[in-house]
Amino acid sequence: MEPKDRLIFALDVPDLAEAVRYAKLLDGNIGCFKVGLQLFVSEGPAVLTAIREHSDTDIFLDLKLHDIPATVRSAVKAATRHDVQYLTVHSGSGLDMLRAAAHGAAGSSLKLLAVTVLTSAGPEEVAGPDASIKEMQLANLVLERARLAQSAGCHGVVCSGQEVSHVKNAVQNKIIAVVPGIRPAWANISKDDQSRITTPSKAVADGADLIVVGRPIRDAKDPKEAACRIVDEIAEASAHAS
Repeated sequence: MEPKDRLIFALDVPDLAEAVRYAKLLDGNIGCFKVGLQLFVSEGPAVLTAIREHSDTDIFLDLKLHDIPATVRSAVKAATRHDVQYLTVHSGSGLDMLRAAAHGAAGSSLKLLAVTVLTSAGPEEVAGPDASIKEMQLANLVLERARLAQSAGCHGVVCSGQEVSHVKNAVQNKIIAVVPGIRPAWANISKDDQSRITTPSKAVADGADLIVVGRPIRDAKDPKEAACRIVDEIAEASAHAS
């Protein structure tokens, strides 16, 4: 895997025109475009077709499916018809739902990623009022959900950079670890709602297979240049790790 293939760009934009603009601009400089709830609800599957018309880059459908097992299985099976490379489900619904999701993806090339705990959530949101156990509960919850996803047959998990090294150890490096909440040291992000963040190089050094970057690229004066800087960081961190 080349360094650029490890970079996922979050297409958190409001409409098809903006999505196409970034698809053209960043084609060949990143490994994957992530289509999230805002864009998919706004434009539907047409946005996936539009991205493919302007780019050969992989597509990550980030819907974080979270429902009863039968509904999730059917939704995942429907997603396989859109020829996307990755799809997220939320691990909080438990083993039966994750198994149903894996069943829905069976026989396809779709890679199923289970979201452990959102990177916008801190210990207070996850653990409640007991300050003495907040940090421990959050870390343990992420590891528990990662193991659950692995046992259910998911191809990977989404976790923060703060937990990724422990997650990779817990799953014996047998499934993909995707890390969002990436903030390069040079990025200037205002009104940031991410809580558990890390840099591209630190995430890769700690074991991230793929990293998700949105605002540091999208809000940059030159998005392509920002993407290239991040790819350079990935390359350097990968070289040191090997």
